[in-house]
Amino acid sequence: MYFSTPLRFSFFGLLLHLLLPIFSIAQVYRNVSLGSSLTASISNNDSWSSPAGEFAFGFRPLENDQFLLAIWFDKIPDRTVVWYANGNQAAPRGSKVELTTEGRLVLTSPQGKELWKPEELVNTGAVRYAAMLDNGNFVLASGNSSDYSWESFKQPTDTILPTQIMETNGVLYSRQTENSYSRGRFRLRLPADNGNFVLNPVAYPSLTENNYDAYYNLTWILGSVPINIRRFVFNKSGDIYLVRKNGSILTLTWDNIVPATDVYYRATLDFDGVFTQYSHPRTSNGTSQRWSIVRSIPDNICDSIIGRLGSGACGYNSYCILTTEKRPSCACPPGYVFVDSNNKFGDCRPNFILPGCQEEESRNPEDLFELKTLKNTDWPTSDYDGLQSYNEQDCRSSCLNDCLCAVALFREGTCWKKKLPLPNGRLDPSVNGNALIKLRKDGNFSAQPSPSSPFLETKKDRSTLILVGSVLLGSSVFFNFLFLAAIFLVFFFMEKRLRKNNQGSSVLRSNLHSFTYKDLEEATGGFKEELGRGSFGIVYKGVTEEMGLRNYIAVKKLDKVFREGEKEFKTEVNVIGQTHHKNLVRLLGFCEEGQNRLLVYEFMSNSSLAEHLFGISKPDWNQRVQIAFGISRGLMYLQEE
Repeated sequence: MYFSTPLRFSFFGLLLHLLLPIFSIAQVYRNVSLGSSLTASISNNDSWSSPAGEFAFGFRPLENDQFLLAIWFDKIPDRTVVWYANGNQAAPRGSKVELTTEGRLVLTSPQGKELWKPEELVNTGAVRYAAMLDNGNFVLASGNSSDYSWESFKQPTDTILPTQIMETNGVLYSRQTENSYSRGRFRLRLPADNGNFVLNPVAYPSLTENNYDAYYNLTWILGSVPINIRRFVFNKSGDIYLVRKNGSILTLTWDNIVPATDVYYRATLDFDGVFTQYSHPRTSNGTSQRWSIVRSIPDNICDSIIGRLGSGACGYNSYCILTTEKRPSCACPPGYVFVDSNNKFGDCRPNFILPGCQEEESRNPEDLFELKTLKNTDWPTSDYDGLQSYNEQDCRSSCLNDCLCAVALFREGTCWKKKLPLPNGRLDPSVNGNALIKLRKDGNFSAQPSPSSPFLETKKDRSTLILVGSVLLGSSVFFNFLFLAAIFLVFFFMEKRLRKNNQGSSVLRSNLHSFTYKDLEEATGGFKEELGRGSFGIVYKGVTEEMGLRNYIAVKKLDKVFREGEKEFKTEVNVIGQTHHKNLVRLLGFCEEGQNRLLVYEFMSNSSLAEHLFGISKPDWNQRVQIAFGISRGLMYLQEE
């Protein structure tokens, strides 16, 4: 999608703009009367549909027995969602949306808690009915068909439809991922202060909406020409254009548009940050039909997002690859893995113990680390040093001997050294250089804390003592007793020092992280996203950040701290905190502050075992046998260790 040069001010477009309200008014209604309601249920697929059945309003099932209140295309197989109410807070089964007798539209949980209601209502008392229109607009209306107290077209989410208008200060929000409807990392805006049309990434996750530098901006195309955009219009024919405050039209240069009578249209700010207009045949010709891309902006999002702040088109420590369909695809460098294996657009983390600037100083760094080559790949905003008149071998040596250097880019006689985290990564032939990725030679891949952690240093010291003791066991019995006694004394004083450093807590710390209650409250966004419930409390999803890397966690908040609960808390920390097995969820830390008792576990990105066994898609018997074997191995480990 791009603007024509020179600009065309279309009088025909202006005529379409003037006629657009007529298209919106000429709708057939199927009224939803006051007091009507829908309930979220797998067995009940009731919805409020438009007169011709083009769109429907109701509940769509999600994972974990949760539901989304949404509007969708109802005549195509995939029933594509075009609007949703509760993306940030899914509704549990049994939730209800009701048009009350007072004219209020409200979504409530099974316990009666209000989960969502429309914003910016006008004259609620005048509402006589609701209606799902055939253009995809859900409205709360009075007796006058053009007098809406509220309409979904005025509060879009990530999609706009034909006949929809977005005024100044209007915003589209991308989803978090393709299947997650929480707000994501990108926004399309019509800011009122400068009348512009911009796309920009936002700080994520964040409790506030902080915009990073725009990656698409009309001023880059129009130059010094005043913009003064008043509205963004998607007309009934499938054309999208911008209307200025003086009434003139900024047209776009289109290919031939298929008549809207033959196809459905939608324009969506996708979760990957690309604003795309799609078309879908209205009728099937006997083959599988899907949405086709009509046009999109920007042309290359990998190159477009190179701001001072933020991770870029992909997550930190990853790099962006543009596909043939002009979509971004993200990958991790050699030796790195995605923090969340289910989010291939998220951050990557080193799958090895990072080098430290004060560790192993007696060893030659070139004996410990090696560099893997990644061609034509760069993280252009993460340079901290640039060395000129270098050859590639000198560049390699400089990075290997620099404890801060995670990546070096060698290009045209210059060595650009980079440190973590790495933002704005991209693979592009125009880079014309080699990225040199630092890895450990010994293949010491681990998810343990960084070497600077005092817990890791303690563990390292203990391992050394145990190794020395085992070697000396071959000597005389007398010397064995001497060394064993010395090792016992060292352990005794080390444990005493740890207890002294962590006084006030009766829990064995091991190598776990001690969180404050405030830390976990911020990490979970105020304990908003519930993952499940257990006998002693509720588990919430959270995210922590260390060295610029985001790590997802599961926080178990114990309900009550009775005597039995206190005992359970200590047992879990002392026992599970020392277990490390692939079939057991790893305990990462805890909070023991006042009356608050919380446990922090690694996040299971593939959901819980219960979800796999009893969810909608149930495993076959072979998979169940493998699950049973995995459980047995975990139990055997607990029994033996």
